Amino acid sequence: MADTERDQQFLEYVIKALVDKPEGVKIERTVDEMGVLLRLSVDKDDMGKVIGRSGATAKAIRTILRVVGMKNDARVNLKIDEPEGGMRSQQGGPIDMGDPEDVGTMADVEPKERTAHIRQEKSLDDVLDSLK
Repeated sequence: MADTERDQQFLEYVIKALVDKPEGVKIERTVDEMGVLLRLSVDKDDMGKVIGRSGATAKAIRTILRVVGMKNDARVNLKIDEPEGGMRSQQGGPIDMGDPEDVGTMADVEPKERTAHIRQEKSLDDVLDSLK
C-alpha cells in the first residue's frame, strides 16, 4: 500500500481488532480538496464496540487518524455509517412531542396547585407517628 493509504490500513487494523465480525468491516476512502474521508461500515452488532460509551472509542480513533494524517500531510476524517437495522433506523425518525399549542404554562395553574405535589398536608405529629 502507498504511503497515502496508511490511514485506511491503520483504520482497518484497529477496527478488525475491536469487532466480533471482522468480515463485516468495509472502508471506503475518498480524497478531495478538503482532505481524506474514510467511510466505515461495520455489522450492526459491532456498532457499539466501534462507537464506545458516549462515543469515546470513536473519538479516540478519529484523534489517532488525524495524527496519522498529519504525518502524511493530509487531513483525515472518519464517517461511521449507520448499518441497516441499527438502533437509529428502528426508531423511525424524530419523536413526536405533540402540538406545541397544547402545552400550558405554569401561569395557567393556580399558585396553590403549583406546590400541591411538593408539600403534603401533614402535621409534624403525623410525620412522627409514621416513623414509629
